[in-house]
Amino acid sequence: MLDIKYIRENKDAVKKNCELRNIKCDVGRLLELDEKRRKLIVEIGELKEKKNEINDKMKSGEDKENLIVEGKKIKEDLDKLNPEFEETEKEYKKLIIQIPNMTHPDSPIGKDDSENKEIERYGEPAKFNFEPKGHEELMKNLDLIDFERGAKVAGAKFYFLKNEGVLLEQALINYALDTCIQEKFTPFTTPDLAKDKILLGVGFNPRGQESQIYSVEDTDLNLVGTAEITMGGYHMDEIINEEKLPLRYVALSHCFRTEAGSYGRHSAGLYRVHQFSKVEMFAYTLPEKSEEMHTYFKEMEVKIFKGLGIPFRVVDICTGDLGGPAYRKYDLEAWMTSRNGWGEVTSTSDTTDYQARRLNIKVEREDGKKEYLHMLNGTAIAVSRTLIAIIENGQQADGSVVIPEVLRKWMPGNMEVIKKNG
Repeated sequence: MLDIKYIRENKDAVKKNCELRNIKCDVGRLLELDEKRRKLIVEIGELKEKKNEINDKMKSGEDKENLIVEGKKIKEDLDKLNPEFEETEKEYKKLIIQIPNMTHPDSPIGKDDSENKEIERYGEPAKFNFEPKGHEELMKNLDLIDFERGAKVAGAKFYFLKNEGVLLEQALINYALDTCIQEKFTPFTTPDLAKDKILLGVGFNPRGQESQIYSVEDTDLNLVGTAEITMGGYHMDEIINEEKLPLRYVALSHCFRTEAGSYGRHSAGLYRVHQFSKVEMFAYTLPEKSEEMHTYFKEMEVKIFKGLGIPFRVVDICTGDLGGPAYRKYDLEAWMTSRNGWGEVTSTSDTTDYQARRLNIKVEREDGKKEYLHMLNGTAIAVSRTLIAIIENGQQADGSVVIPEVLRKWMPGNMEVIKKNG
């Protein structure tokens, strides 16, 4: 979240930023509550101080009768002010976590994803000399996936990967981990569940009306939608020495998303599913180094997808498509024949101190000063969407699929092509 002092001193800029990011926040009401809250804190503090003074006087044997009367009056005042403070604090906290991060001055201004700005392109969409198929048809024909039985067992948008589809998933995971480990990232696997307070800290709403999260009934636990959640919570309430930063982690996790309201032609097959595997990069940095780390994460994503030989582009995300936590965000979009266009395959965000402030994660400088550090995340490989790009761009006229060369060492017999059995 933003520092309340910053919001007080930059009220108009914060309001304008909310408008540009299509986020409805009552900044005026928040500041009213902030002022009321501060006054109540002072009043309650003064009353508690008087109460302590009375207790000390009572112990020293001063006029107890008058002190008892005075003490009762203070108790009555506290009994009145404490509920008022609790109510004010509750509404204040509800509003301040709705305020989005500020926006990088170079981020494009736009209303939605149609106004994201292409900044780099690698490769061009293949021109097939046959009518190309979508991944869903190709994978079914090659017996790599079973959506029907996935739906029978778990519901729509679940699936079974089969045969070389399973091996291709493992190859992608190994490729992403190997690439990041060579860059000195520390590898992790993470829990599939996280507490409400972790999701709120990272910037996800676990129980709200528009939540995309599966919550576990009668608990404060939720299935995670990304390892950003678990790795963001990894250092919650900790102070990290400056000399240890940056910390660069790469985490493998399952991801679960309700994808409520997202069904449609462009969500077919594997593009929007309720469960998938993902390898996620995460970093904790010094504030002055986060922009440099963000560029590095973008370059890592470019390196990974260039290695796969898939045509893709990098887009700078506009204000209306940024969401809450990101200060700046880049997406990689691969060419997909099933969309006849570009589809998001990775994302990397610099959240500055927005998440760190909510999760109470600080850096201790050499001089002993403590401040909130900066946190960043970036997709190395989201398996489901990467499979789409590999299958669709690698398809051949006979329905077979060419496996990217970088993945073959993890396939049986260095398999080059997935062909239909029989």
